[in-house]
Amino acid sequence: MVEPADDNANDGPEPMTGPGALILVVDRDPHVKRLETYFLEEAGFRVEFADDGEDAIEQARRLRPAIVITEILVPKRDGLSVCRILKSDPRTHHVIVLVLSILAAEDRAREAGADGFLRKPLNDTLLVDCVRRLLQQPMLAEGQIHGSR
Repeated sequence: MVEPADDNANDGPEPMTGPGALILVVDRDPHVKRLETYFLEEAGFRVEFADDGEDAIEQARRLRPAIVITEILVPKRDGLSVCRILKSDPRTHHVIVLVLSILAAEDRAREAGADGFLRKPLNDTLLVDCVRRLLQQPMLAEGQIHGSR
């Protein structure tokens, strides 16, 4: 079980980034969530879910995942808005955000502060490889975005 982080702290402990790292998946499609869970757990990661953008922000603040993987088209607050909020909040600015979407929105994801972008349909190898790369080098040079396809 993941212990909640102190919501009043400006900076919490750094998230685990190696094997067993926690990944928060934000998607409304149950089929995609099952696939992402299978691929990521098979690769050794722990997975939690949020069904909408508001829940994603709350969980990211509480759980402090290593990565948030978000679809753009999620209810209550879209994935790009989630990315902007996480990147501007001192409690979550260190969280890596990977946008996974059917939309051709790589530039919009970059502008929102995303660390990576993958285009659906979901590809297990690309997803796991992109997550591993992001965990190994989370600080990217400006203008770079991992995993574009």
